[in-house]
Formats: sequence, structure tokens, C-alpha cells
Amino acid sequence: PHPEYARADRMASPRMKPDRAVLVLPKPLHQKLEAGLLGLLQAHDRDAEDFSQPAGEAALTPPDSVSWEVFKNPATLFIGAVAAVVLELAEPRVRTGVWEHTSFRSDPLQRLRRTGLATMLTVYGPRSRAERMIAKVERMHSRVRGVTPQGRAYWAADPELLDWVQATASFGFLEAYSAYVRPLSDAERDRFYAEGEPAARLFGATTAPTSQAALQQFFEAMLGRLEASDIVLEFLQIMRRMPALPRLLRPMQGLLIRAAVELVPAPVRERLNLGARWNLRPWQKRVVRAAAQAADRLVLCSSPVVQSCRRMGLPDDYLYARHASH
Repeated sequence: PHPEYARADRMASPRMKPDRAVLVLPKPLHQKLEAGLLGLLQAHDRDAEDFSQPAGEAALTPPDSVSWEVFKNPATLFIGAVAAVVLELAEPRVRTGVWEHTSFRSDPLQRLRRTGLATMLTVYGPRSRAERMIAKVERMHSRVRGVTPQGRAYWAADPELLDWVQATASFGFLEAYSAYVRPLSDAERDRFYAEGEPAARLFGATTAPTSQAALQQFFEAMLGRLEASDIVLEFLQIMRRMPALPRLLRPMQGLLIRAAVELVPAPVRERLNLGARWNLRPWQKRVVRAAAQAADRLVLCSSPVVQSCRRMGLPDDYLYARHASH
């Protein structure tokens, strides 16, 4: 492995007994889940990304980061992404830009695939490819301008709006993992937000929160600017109808969406009129938690996570072996 990751390689030693951390499924079931995950990360208009090359090239965050642990879980990524978009759409300028300038309403699954792939590249991809992808997104943002129905001008490359998008995404993914896989400590939370700063700056977010305390202050400052909209409810309905998950897991989709709404801070839910009907029942929370914890132990060899470990000379189960130490 690259010298930078010598310590990480030692952490994946047999002393951690990775066989206890990895979930082994019957081969046909494993193959179906693998194919389903790849379907979510491959846009139909482009070839699949190979995260295993070039050998040894570092990502924007290192393998022993909190980010590599959090983003490896497909169940909490789905929950966190939905929570993040609910928060994003609560801001009227972001909401108008997303609804008027993306394909979310006309082709939501393709939009989800592109966003998922961009997320994986940002966290796990080789730095050079991640930087090229981010630069392309930044150029697209620079061309998106408009006016909200209330007459307020917006620009998708506005650092203030990019700060909000970065903060809500980080919040959603972190809170989903902490709620349904394992509670993260205050120190781990601060590390996670700090790890996102390099990518945030590349995207154009200049003052995105880099700690839990900073995020809390930012959310409090933004609360008065957030507002209810039928678009938020339309988004949630689209997510319920869209065949996002593999057929085998599709009955879980509604529960994952409700789990996402529950993550939204109570003051924001109140402003958005997302009341108690969106809450999970106790048994449903147990089901979601069991699914998320199982997903955290499932090694999918063609996933960006495993491919990126191979790129860095680490074992396929490196991140899953780390699970056993918590």
C-alpha cells in the first residue's frame, strides 16, 4: 500500500477477526444485491466508473477517515440523501433551482444515479478524477440563474447556497449513520465535518460548517429563511414511487423515506408541516436499524468502496474489519 496508509493497513490485521464483521449471504442473493447497487450508481448514458485505478492515487479523504466509514453504507446513504434534499428544498432559492433546472421530476432515477455517483467519486474516487468531476459540476452551476416565484433572484454558484447544500448533505449522511448503524462520538462528528472541507471548497462552498457546533449555529441562522412548499411533499411522493431499490428490498423504501424525514430537525419539520404521520413506529425503527446494520457488514466487491480499497492496496474487507473494533 501507499506509505500514507501504512497505519490503515495495520488496522486491518487479522487481530480484528474480520470474519465476525462481514455478513455472508447465499450467493444468488448476494449477486442480486450487488447488481442492484451497481444499477443505482451507473447512469444509463455513461460507462461504469472504475474506482480501482490508478493504483495508489489518494482520494480527497483517507481510508481511515470517518467519511470512508459513513459513506460505505448504502442504506444510510439513501436515508441521509432524502433527509438532505428535504432540507435543501426548504430553502426557496435552492428549491426553485433544483425544480426548474434539473431532471428530478422528469427522470428522477437517472438524477439519483448521477448524484450517487458524484457522491462516491467525491469521497472514494482518485483525487484527479474527483477534481475533474467537481469542476464540471461547478461549471454547470455557474450557468444556472433564475428568479423564485416570490421574485428573489438566485444563482446556483452562490457560495451561500452551496454552503447550505454542503451542510445539509453532511448532516443527512452523518445523522443517518449515527442513528441506524452506530452512535458517533462528538470527536468523530467534528472529524467528519472537517474532512468534508476540501471537497466543499472545490464545489464553491466557502464557509460550510466544519464542526458539529458550527453546523448547529448555521442551522439556527438559516431557520428563519426556510419555508413550507408543496414541492417538498411532491419530492417525497416521487421518492416513494420511484423504483430506487432492488426489487427484493423495495418494500423497505417507504420506511427508509420516513426514517429520513425523522432525521430532519424538529424546528424545520414544524416549518415544513411534516407532522407525526411521517414518524416511524418503534417496530419499524427496529427494522430499519437491522437493515442498516446488515448493510454495514455486506462486502460488495464491485462497489466503489471495495474498488477504492484495492486502489490503495488495502484488503476488500478493510472498512468492514474496522467495524469489528467499534
